[in-house]
Amino acid sequence: MQSIKFRPKRMIATAAALSAALLFTGCSPTVAPTGASGSGSDNGKTIGIAVADQKSLFYVAAVDGMKQAADEAGYKLVTLSANNNSGQQVNQVQDLITQQVDVIIFIAQDATSAAAGVKLANDAGIPIVAVDQKPESGNGKLATYIATDSVAAAEKLCTWMFDQFGGAGDIAILQGPLGSTAELQRSEGCAKALANYPDVKVVAQESAGWDETKAFTAAQNILTANPNLKAIFGESDAMALGAAKAAQQEGRTGLVFVGIDGFPTMFTAVADGLTQATMAQQPYLMGQLSVQDAVKIAEGNGGDIPKLQYQDTVLVTGENVADNDPAKFYGPNFK
Repeated sequence: MQSIKFRPKRMIATAAALSAALLFTGCSPTVAPTGASGSGSDNGKTIGIAVADQKSLFYVAAVDGMKQAADEAGYKLVTLSANNNSGQQVNQVQDLITQQVDVIIFIAQDATSAAAGVKLANDAGIPIVAVDQKPESGNGKLATYIATDSVAAAEKLCTWMFDQFGGAGDIAILQGPLGSTAELQRSEGCAKALANYPDVKVVAQESAGWDETKAFTAAQNILTANPNLKAIFGESDAMALGAAKAAQQEGRTGLVFVGIDGFPTMFTAVADGLTQATMAQQPYLMGQLSVQDAVKIAEGNGGDIPKLQYQDTVLVTGENVADNDPAKFYGPNFK
């Protein structure tokens, strides 16, 4: 593979990049950073982190992994959380560019912030490592993309779910933010499984934005409208948990609830029988790997980094939940 080459950094992005930021944010790109935190020893090099939020356990674990790897490498981190606001995240990428960070690690909120943020970094000549989400449109260039193979994970999980109720019946799907990488891939994976189960019918499909509370409300409506529902596939653990709690409140029993993430709280829910399965991702490892790659890039050694780095998932069910430690996936802070 050829070495990764980037243009020299500029103090601010080009006028075209600024225009892109304004298009998506509707306000000045030079805003004060929100949710900033520093980490690591200062050896003169800095890695900027633009993360969708610091409430989701997945993102918290990923940033914990980044901090551990940065401390080990002696790099400073500047971490900005967008609080699930796409426009704010684009502004934060611009702020990292203005600070002249050496590399940006980007966990995008959605397709809009992914495309705009990567364009800003590209125009400024700053290498960008994408984790979990990536631009689904445009010509943005990434140094590498680190993620779960969500198509494969969703196909395996949905296949397992269909088998739990005999491969025939009505199901609902709770999607992530429409157009985001994970939403597109998890929808595609479940569709592949559905192709092999002609007697499974999707009677409801709704976006709940990875959010447990939104999923709870959506599931209430879905359960009311579909008395014969067999299962709900939450494209994230939070949404699966919200749906399962809605069913519990309504007194609906015998349904199957599954999600993708491997949250420690989901492990508990599976063990207790509230939910039935999760595909456990490895966000702590992804965070470590993203910083290790960013360090290589900053030091001019990024030529051998693969463009795509999929990490393994583990199907966790009632049968094996006791044999799986959430700390393996979410780091030592979740012991």
